[in-house]
Amino acid sequence: MMSLEQLLTARFGVAETDLAKAKEFQQKYAGRLEHILVNMGGLDEDVLTELYALYLELNTADATQLEDAVAWLPDDETQLDLIRQLAAQHWFCLMLPDQQVQVLCLDPLNVTAHQLLQQLGDYPLVLANKALLAGFAEQFDIPQQNTADDPALTNLEEAKLRELAQEAPVVNLFNSLVGKAMKVRASDMHIEPVNGRLRVRFRVDGVLHSEEFVAASLQLALVTRLKILSGMDIAEKRRPQDGKINFKIAQEELDIRVSALPLQQGESIVMRFLRKEALKFDLAVLGIETDTVQQIEEDIRKTAGVILLTGPTGSGKTTSLYSFLSQLNSDEVKIITLEDPVEYQLDGINQVQVNSDIGFTFSAGLRSVVRQDPDIIMVGEIRDVETARIAMQSALTGHLVFSTVHTNDAPSAYTRLLDLGVEEFLLDAALVSIIAQRLARTLCSECAEPLAMEEAGFYQKKYQLDQLAQQHGLAELKLKQPKGCPHCNNTGYKGRVALVEYLRCDEAIRVLPKDPQFLQQAKAVNKARGARTLLEDGLLKAIKGQTDIAEVLRVAG
Repeated sequence: MMSLEQLLTARFGVAETDLAKAKEFQQKYAGRLEHILVNMGGLDEDVLTELYALYLELNTADATQLEDAVAWLPDDETQLDLIRQLAAQHWFCLMLPDQQVQVLCLDPLNVTAHQLLQQLGDYPLVLANKALLAGFAEQFDIPQQNTADDPALTNLEEAKLRELAQEAPVVNLFNSLVGKAMKVRASDMHIEPVNGRLRVRFRVDGVLHSEEFVAASLQLALVTRLKILSGMDIAEKRRPQDGKINFKIAQEELDIRVSALPLQQGESIVMRFLRKEALKFDLAVLGIETDTVQQIEEDIRKTAGVILLTGPTGSGKTTSLYSFLSQLNSDEVKIITLEDPVEYQLDGINQVQVNSDIGFTFSAGLRSVVRQDPDIIMVGEIRDVETARIAMQSALTGHLVFSTVHTNDAPSAYTRLLDLGVEEFLLDAALVSIIAQRLARTLCSECAEPLAMEEAGFYQKKYQLDQLAQQHGLAELKLKQPKGCPHCNNTGYKGRVALVEYLRCDEAIRVLPKDPQFLQQAKAVNKARGARTLLEDGLLKAIKGQTDIAEVLRVAG
């Protein structure tokens, strides 16, 4: 039988140098060798179940074995409390397959769990990964923790928390979570209390994926560490807080925006990762179609006017705006931005952070910006009539203004601004173009496969795809569907592409009365020009094989 170290190197490919570092760390700070390697990045956490199965010669459960298995929930309340504690804190679940009690576990070497288990009886261990255990553990009615009425921390308790947050297991856990987020290209990490445990989820290409649960012993320390690093008050649990972390991992610098929100069960922490080297602010990189890029480039070369981007939060509006500014950025022009928050630093551009707490709003900031003699102004968002009017008036006095509003499509931006109270003549005089945008996931190039003929024929007929392909000079339909492979983390998708609806605010749009019929009339004018709706732009990308129709319908249907 191989030793643990031999298994790690021979079977699981752990480098000798990583093993030596892990053993050195173990001698100084104690801890389990395999856990240290996972936190160092020298061992993939997903292989721990297989490692324990080989090392301890234990059986491993799979999904089919658990389909008919039920949780063991005895009548004795004391035993039931112990079982709930094992499930909630240690990933040990007692089950009854074929009327025989077995222990389903993630970590068979968990000493604390075994001590609790001894009070219940001597039962055989069966290994399972976190995904299987999470599904099985839902059968347990784990009491929810209510921390809304927690008393304030004493000075001694706060000092202990700070000390706990600096200990190696907590530091390693935080580094490991951030490392995993970078590995799967996550834009956000969500840490939320669920049934007495902390659930960690990553948002990848706009979609949340469950990753793991944090051990109960590390939950408070992890939240405290996040608060310390981001400059929050660790004693404050009853009001929302925001912070920022500058972090470096694997030679990559990150800006992490941190938000803490009190919930009934505890605090929800969301971290947004801003990778300084990840984004290229280039229209071609965004995946916007060539004909639309040409129209946008004509607009942004104008010396005055307002160009608006519309779409919901997370639709890539800020990235598109930064791409416009990057093209225009030169020594001959002065560019000032008003943002909340400033997400990326752009060399050569004056970026201003809005601060509503001190009365420095978008409207107040915009008045000051205009007095700075800029050529180009970017306003992060038009939220009120005053900001909208100043933006429009700035355009009429010779400034090129970029901004965003929240609407479903391009023509609806007119309705939104009129509802805010902006006069129709100002809109007609100032607006150059409106661009509605969404982000759709692109298919993984390694595993995407052709769509089944029957399904392809259905979509082809329903959405007149042959006609769309002919309009854009495409000889064939390359309809594909996601499959999933290691390259895309088994999602079938990797990366995102922009779906765009472009509306030029020229004379044909200006002469239309801005009444309840305006939206339909504007759409008709745009269609007559050959412009695409968001859905049509998405279908065009599906025809080219960049994404699939189901994804297009999800974001633009």
